[in-house]
Parts: sequence; structure tokens; C-alpha cells
Amino acid sequence: MPERLGLIRSGRSRNFGRDSEFIETARMTALFFGKMKSSRVFSFFFFVALAAAAQTGANLVTSTNMVAGRPMSLLDCIQESLSHNFDVQIERYNPQIALYVLNAAYSGYDPTFNFTGEHNYYNSGPRYVNGQLILGSVSEQNSFNSGFTGGTPWGMTYNLSGNITDSNIGTNNNFGLHNNYGAISIQATQPLLKNFWIDANRLNIRVAKNRLKYSEQGLRLQLITSVTAVINAYFELIYAQQNVQVQLEALNLAQTQLDQDKQRVQIGTLAILSVQQDESQVAQNKANLISAQSTLDTDQNALKNLLTDRYSQWHDVDIQPTAILGAPPQSFDLQNSWNAGLNQRPDLLQAKLNVEEEGVQLKYYRNQLYPELNLIGTYGFNGSGGLSSDYNGTLNQFGQGSAPFYTYGAQLTLPLSNVGPRNQYKSTKATLQQVLLQLKQFEQNVMVQIDNAVKTAESKYESAQATRQARIYAEIALDAQQKTYAVGKATTFEVLQYQNNLTAARSAEIRALADYNEALAALAQQEGTTLEQYNVNLQAK
Repeated sequence: MPERLGLIRSGRSRNFGRDSEFIETARMTALFFGKMKSSRVFSFFFFVALAAAAQTGANLVTSTNMVAGRPMSLLDCIQESLSHNFDVQIERYNPQIALYVLNAAYSGYDPTFNFTGEHNYYNSGPRYVNGQLILGSVSEQNSFNSGFTGGTPWGMTYNLSGNITDSNIGTNNNFGLHNNYGAISIQATQPLLKNFWIDANRLNIRVAKNRLKYSEQGLRLQLITSVTAVINAYFELIYAQQNVQVQLEALNLAQTQLDQDKQRVQIGTLAILSVQQDESQVAQNKANLISAQSTLDTDQNALKNLLTDRYSQWHDVDIQPTAILGAPPQSFDLQNSWNAGLNQRPDLLQAKLNVEEEGVQLKYYRNQLYPELNLIGTYGFNGSGGLSSDYNGTLNQFGQGSAPFYTYGAQLTLPLSNVGPRNQYKSTKATLQQVLLQLKQFEQNVMVQIDNAVKTAESKYESAQATRQARIYAEIALDAQQKTYAVGKATTFEVLQYQNNLTAARSAEIRALADYNEALAALAQQEGTTLEQYNVNLQAK
């Protein structure tokens, strides 16, 4: 049998030479018995030899996969992806960044301390006025100023300050008058209208909190997207592996038919044209097998790309899914799916957070329309050291509180046109209305998407059941046609047609099973329930 099964591969295995040799031996055995005059004896030993060859080939496939393969369940793949998938790793930084931005927004309340120390010297120098010498004045001053300023969450600002000065005044560098003095005080300003309910600091904090929630939903969305992609790739890989087996079985069927017809040609009971039809079918099935193997390799790489951030370490790994394609019955409730989607879908929750952010912005710009009316007040103590040469006198008087002072009042600032705030408020209000409409549109789209996903899942389930029946009928039909052919009442062409029908039915069945499982994953994605179904949380790594 020239080049028989020499190109058959499974997983990462590329060489099935031993399989080819065994089948070749079986063919030679069949040729030997074909020379016998008893067709019954020939048929018996021929089918025994081919069955043994097919079983050996299957065992070789299984043995090779077990050696080179890495068995992985769907949950194994999901966990691997959550730890090493590039998209997930990139998206994980967004909540961290948003948290840093939120913490930075609180800096508006950070108190600020400042301190200044200065030394001033001034000498006017002597001068003549109307011919009379006037001695110059000289002054020297050391001053220290400090302040402690900040704001409060209710909009009040404060300034706790203190200063002390030591001065010397005299003529011609002869200091005659020495004095030191100072004051400590606290000043506060409390808005009553503008910046009372909300100000720039509170706006930034609320927006930052909103964006933190937004980024967390973005991470949920990425996790759902990545998990769904892994599920789809996983079932695609199962389909590709089983499709290789389907095409291998098709090739074995065609090869068996070719061997049988060659024997019939040798004994003169069949025309050579039938053998040529068989050879054409074998060649076509080999091409189909090669194409199926190429798809398997591609699907292997697609899954690996989702599981790792170091592809080179996974390049030679042959992933062997432990799951079996099946069509477990599922109870579909459209209303429950709608409720889940409208309350759990991360992208929809992000849209709601956008509406909330615009509401905060609108509240701020509405407050900016008011005039600025502030209560102001100051309270403190003066201090003076008199003619002493140090600061003790001034500091003691601060401690005694014997020279208090205070002020209080109100300050009104009324803009005459207020064009900027009024138009900013109108713009934000219009934007909020726009975002609300976008949210309603999004909710409707979500309902349509879920409805379509439910119908698709139901359809895929029915298709899986139908293709299963079609495959069973195709097997029965081929068996009957082969028996008819054995008694000379069917042609080779008809048998090959039934073989092709069976191959198509087998391929359609596993395709329908994969599609059904992927449809369930798509429905969970549309509902936003993927993470709950697989017990994945935002902290999973």
C-alpha cells in the first residue's frame, strides 16, 4: 500500500510508520488468501487483518498522545489564563491606577505648612540739607513667619499663622532702639452658597470613586471576555481533535474499500474503473486529513496564546482536553436571563456609572451658578517684648493671651453676567440627557443580544440532537449499502457516496456539539454570569 497513512498525525506526533507497516502486512496477508479459491475464506481473513490494523493505528494514536500530551480540564485552562493571559494582566493595572488617582484626589485636604525667615538691613547714609549735615538712619530687622493652611470636606478653608519680628533702629550704625513683637492667629472662611454643597475637591473625589468602580467593572469585563475566549478555544480544540479522528476513519474506510476492490479486480469480478474511483477517494480523504490536522495545530496555538505570556515554553506542549463533547440539557428562561444581564453585565454597569458621573458633574456646575457668599473670621493674640533683647517677652505674652484680637463678617461676590457657569451647566445637562438615552439604548440592545443568545443556544441544542440521529442513520445506511455491495447489487461509486455521507454526518455532529457548548458560553457572556458559573472573582490570579 504505497504511502499508506504515512502522513497521519495526531497531536504533536508526525510519524505513524509502524502503523503503515502493520497495515501493509495485513494487505499482503489478504493478497495471499485472495489467491485461494474460496472467497469466504478470503473475506474472513481480509477483514480480520484490516480490523487488527485499524485497532493498532488507533492504539498508536492514543499511545503517542498520552506520551506527548498534557491533559487539561476546562477549569485548568481558565485558571492558567487568569494567571498568565496578557489581556488580563494589562487590565489588572487599571483598578490600581484608578485607586491611586482617588487617593491623589484627597490631596485637596492636605494641610500645608510654610515657614519663612528673613534678615533685613537698611542704611540711608548721611546727607547735607541746606548746608547742614543730617546723620543717616540705619535699621536692622529679623523676622520669622509660619503658616498652616488647609481645607475641610464641608468646604471651609483655614489658615493658622504666626509671626515674630526683632528690629533695631539707630543712626550711623549706632543702634539705639531695640524692639520685638509678633502675632498668632487663625483665619477661617466658610462658603454658604457657591462651593457649599460641592466644590472642586469634592467633585474630583466623587469622580475618582466613580472611575474606580468603572475600572473594576472593566476588569470584570476583561475576565469574562478572556474566560469566554478560553471556553471557545477549548471546545474548538476538542472539535479539531475529534475531526482528525473522523477524517482518519474516513480514510480507513476508503482504504478498505480500495483494498477490497483491488482483490475483486484481480479475481476478475470488478472493472478497473472502480479501483480508480477508490484511489481518487483515498487521495481526497488524505487531503481532508491533512487539512484537519492543520486546523488542529492552529487551534492548539490559539488556546496556548490565551493561556500563557511565555509562548516559547508552551510551544512543544500538546494540550489534551479532558472534557468530552456533549449536549447537556439546559433550562432556558428568557426573563431570568434578562434580569441577570441588566444587573450583572459589566459593560452595562459601566454605562450606568457614566450616567452617575455626569450627574455629579451637573450637581457641581449647578452649584457654581450661585453667588459666592462666605463667612469669614479671624481670632488671635498679639505679643510684644518691648525693649528686651530676646523673644521671651513676646512669646510669654502669646502664652498669657493678654492681647487678643478678632474679626468676623461676611463676604459677597456676585458675578454680573455669569456666562461661563450658566453655559457650562446647560452643556452638562444636555450631556446627561444624551447619556441617559444611550443607557436606554444599551439596555435594549442587551435584551436583544440575550434574546438572540437564548434562541441560538436552543437552536444549537436541537441541531446537536438532530445531527446525532443523522450520524446514526448514516452508519446504518452505510452498513446496509456495504452488505448490498458484497452481494453484487451496488456499485463502488454508491458505497463511496455512503461513506462520504457518514463522514459528513460525523463531522456535522461534533461541529454541532462544539457549537452548542460555545453557544452556552456566549449566553453566559451576554448575561454577565460567566465568572459566577466558573467561581472566578476579581482577585483570582
